[in-house]
Order: sequence, then structure tokens, then C-alpha cells
Amino acid sequence: MWEKLLSDIKKIEEKYGDTLNAPASDQQIEALKKAVNEKFGNELPEQYIRFLKTVNGLEFNGFIFYGVDNWLVKVENNDTVYGYVDTNEIWYENEHQKQYMFFGESNISWYCFDLLNHVFVELDNPSGTIINTYEDFNSMLEKALKDSLK
Repeated sequence: MWEKLLSDIKKIEEKYGDTLNAPASDQQIEALKKAVNEKFGNELPEQYIRFLKTVNGLEFNGFIFYGVDNWLVKVENNDTVYGYVDTNEIWYENEHQKQYMFFGESNISWYCFDLLNHVFVELDNPSGTIINTYEDFNSMLEKALKDSLK
């Protein structure tokens, strides 16, 4: 379902002469997986990897989903990517936030995986209070994309 929403976003972007980011390559994804494991000791969810293989990060209407950090693998295009590793390092400056894997944000929310409770969550930004829980990454992504289209 999120693929249809992403297609709707693509059509809107094209009206303004913009495009979505290119998909992440297998090489970029492998570099990201290695960096995330080395820096944070975490494995990326397969559904997030599938998202990256569709679009390497997304910024639309106040919503951002992180992609592969540009410093991991030389990027040949001019896509603007908010890197997963760099952004998580920023959020991890607050010790209590280290229980989450941060995948994206909006003006009012963070989209994460709670490592302690093994559930995907939407957190209030900046209080960190849980707003919603989701059964998987795809459900969380779908909700965020729907909200971005409002």
C-alpha cells in the first residue's frame, strides 16, 4: 500500500519539476547495514531495506525518512538524503533515546523501532511520548505517507 502512496507523492513532485530520490543500490545498502551493525549493534529491518530499494530516503511536505548516508558510498547523483547513521547519532546524544532505531521524522513525530519492546512506534517530537504503535515498518511508513499527503 505504501508504494501507491509513494507514487502519489511522485506525481505531486513532478508537477513542480522535482523527482524522488533514486533507489539505493545493493552496494549502498550493504554499506549501510555494515555501518549500522558496527556503530549501533543493530540489524536493519527487511521492510526498511525494501523501502530503500524503492527510494533512498524521502523528504516531502514536512516528513523525512532517512536513507543511506552519502559518506558511506560515493553518490553519483544530486539526491538530498538525510542519512540514517548521522541522524541516529544525533538522536543518541540523549541517552534515553538509544532504545530506538530512528527511521524518520516530521514536525511533530519520530518514526522508530523500540528495541526494548520490539515494536514500531511513532513518538511525539520532542517529548518522546508514544503516540502510536505499529505491527511493522510498512504500517508505520504507510501512516506517515498518508499524513504527508493531507
